[in-house]
Amino acid sequence: MRTHPSRTADRLLVVAAAGTGLAAAVLALLVAPTDAVQGQPQRLMYVHVPAAWLAYLCFAVVLLASIAYLLRRDLRWDRVAQAAAELGVGMTALAIALGSVWGRPVWGVWWVWDPRLVTTAVLLLVYLGHLSVRGLGDDRAAGARRAAAVGIIGFVNVPIVHFSVVWWRTLHQPASVLSPDPAPMDPRMAAALGVAVLAFTLAGALVVRRRLRVLAALDADHHPFPAPPVAAEPLVVLPRSRP
Repeated sequence: MRTHPSRTADRLLVVAAAGTGLAAAVLALLVAPTDAVQGQPQRLMYVHVPAAWLAYLCFAVVLLASIAYLLRRDLRWDRVAQAAAELGVGMTALAIALGSVWGRPVWGVWWVWDPRLVTTAVLLLVYLGHLSVRGLGDDRAAGARRAAAVGIIGFVNVPIVHFSVVWWRTLHQPASVLSPDPAPMDPRMAAALGVAVLAFTLAGALVVRRRLRVLAALDADHHPFPAPPVAAEPLVVLPRSRP
């Protein structure tokens, strides 16, 4: 029996994500040196930064899929936007939580009204709104249009979050990746971080693919395709028998 191509792709993603995740754990815990200033809490970077990166990537997908939906009015693009937004919201929440745990021993507090933290919290609320407006009313297409508008406008906050450590005075350290002036990093730390980012990206692709199948099934249940018309049987006229 031949395996469906999508199932094969999922299995490859599972293997790739698991392999890179294991490699990232080994590099982060056993190979990368302990930070001279922050100590062991700095190792949270190997999850915190990949989570933030994956959130950025998801919201970029939301932006592109939302534009595609408004241009084509194809619900497949709306499902891509929804699946990516759900994962992006989860990764943003994870990044905030890990940042708080990391900040407690380093800054001495769980939370500060820092530009990076505040803009990230706003980002989380924006994309929670993106998911929430879908359920306003019973019109599926209208909900998709509202969500697309929020998904497009909300992306404006992504570069604000990322460059907040450059534009304003902040306690947060400079960006480790995607920065014009990245913070200096030991090559072993950089290798561990790079592999962790790859592992999160592969795992995220797998999650989105599987979520898309669920959303497609839900759409099919709520908006089933009309059944094809049944051809009427020809009327047979029997000859009248003579008495």
